[in-house]
Amino acid sequence: MDSNDDWITILGFGSLLSERSSRTTFPDLRNFRLGRVKNYRRVFGHPASIFFQRGIANLETKEMSSLSTEYVEGHPGFICSVFEVPNDDMMDNGVPSPTFLEREEEFDIIEVPYEETDGKVKSGILCAAGTDSIYLERWGKERFEANYKKYGVDKIWGWERDSGLRPCAVYLRHCYLAAKSMGDSCLDSFLDETVLVDRQTTVRDYLKDNPQVLETEPPPSLVGRYSG
Repeated sequence: MDSNDDWITILGFGSLLSERSSRTTFPDLRNFRLGRVKNYRRVFGHPASIFFQRGIANLETKEMSSLSTEYVEGHPGFICSVFEVPNDDMMDNGVPSPTFLEREEEFDIIEVPYEETDGKVKSGILCAAGTDSIYLERWGKERFEANYKKYGVDKIWGWERDSGLRPCAVYLRHCYLAAKSMGDSCLDSFLDETVLVDRQTTVRDYLKDNPQVLETEPPPSLVGRYSG
């Protein structure tokens, strides 16, 4: 974390890989840079309600998954974005505020070590995989039914590796463009150090088999939000 309690360090791994995209969520961010999170795997492993709400999920093809991270001891991890934002009621003694939880409703928001490009190890805030039981405890059954079951989705977390869950095309393109904007090393990490729900297929391999994904543009109303 930033040594000043008035600021906290955020670690981005999807849409937050680009500074432009990050500023739509955190307009007052500072010191945008790259780092590496180790011992965590980046996975397209859960459906996101917001994709259904915005009309960019496809239940029929299962192209509805978003990114999360999961702890895997010894895993080389992935290149992430690193930046500081004003605390402003986001974290209190390592505990996320209701405001922060609302923004990242399905995740387990945790503090983890990361490496700066100079090798120094510091700590920052990362959105990790949660559980359905935590979601229900936090938000209640009504919200779960309104945000997921209403769209034909019975669970958020715990999708089997052979479930056929696929990345939301508009979101995957958005993350690809975000990573590309940060240079070759960031893009290569996104392509090779991100896997689908089977934990084997990399994004690079998936895009080879599904090149149309990178031509899947967002609806006009979402161009500013989902264009890298």
